[in-house]
Amino acid sequence: MLYDPINLQKDVWIVIPAYNEGGMIADVVAEVGTMFPNVVVIDDASADETSATARGAGATVLRHPFNLGQGAALQTGIEFALARGASHIVTFDADGQHHIEDVPIMLEQLAQSGADLALGSRFLGNTVGMSQSRGLLLKAATLFTQITTGLKLTDCHNGLRVFTAEAASKLNLRQNRMAHASEILAGIRKNRFDFVEVPVTITYSDYSREKGQTFTDAFVIFRDLIAARLLS
Repeated sequence: MLYDPINLQKDVWIVIPAYNEGGMIADVVAEVGTMFPNVVVIDDASADETSATARGAGATVLRHPFNLGQGAALQTGIEFALARGASHIVTFDADGQHHIEDVPIMLEQLAQSGADLALGSRFLGNTVGMSQSRGLLLKAATLFTQITTGLKLTDCHNGLRVFTAEAASKLNLRQNRMAHASEILAGIRKNRFDFVEVPVTITYSDYSREKGQTFTDAFVIFRDLIAARLLS
C-alpha cells in the first residue's frame, strides 16, 4: 500500500470527543484544520459553549442530548465518518495535548506496515510538562496491560490513534472515562488486529492537567484493564 498524503487528507476524518471544552476546542479544531479538512466534534452534552465554539472554528458538530461518555462519543464520530466514506479515522483529544503534525507520520507508518491501526506512544516519543506521578501511573498501567493482555504496548492510554475504516467498523465503544481505552484493547485482541506504535509528542498544560488522571484514579484504570482482559 502506497502512502499518498494528498488523497489521504481528503479521506481521513478526525474525530474529537468533547465535554465542556469550550475554552480549548477552537484552538484544537483550528490546528487540526491546517492539515485535515474533515473534522467532527462530538459534544457529549456539554454545559458550556463547546458546540458553538467548535462549529465557529470550522468543525462539523454532533451533539449528544445526554452525557453518554467518551467511548460513546467516539463511536458516534466513527459511525458518522464511516457513513461519509472515510478511509481512515483518527481519534484526537480536545484538551490540546495532541499535535496534528504526528498524524501524517502515523498514517504513513500504518500504510507502510499494512497494519489495522496505529497507536501513538508518548514513551517512544516525547512528553512536555508531564508530572513524575502521572508518568509512573501510566507506566504502571502499561506494564499491567502487557502482563494481563499479552499486548506489547508501551503506552496503553494514549488517545491519539489511527484506524483503517475496516478496523474502525468493528469497534463498538460505549464506556466512559478510561474504560473506552480498555474497550479498544479488547477489540484489538478479539479481532486480532495488527497494530504499530508510533512515537508522538504529548504536551501537558495547566488546562489539560486539570482534566487528566491522578493517582486517585489509578484503581479506575486498573479496573478497566481487568475488564478488557475479561472481554477479550
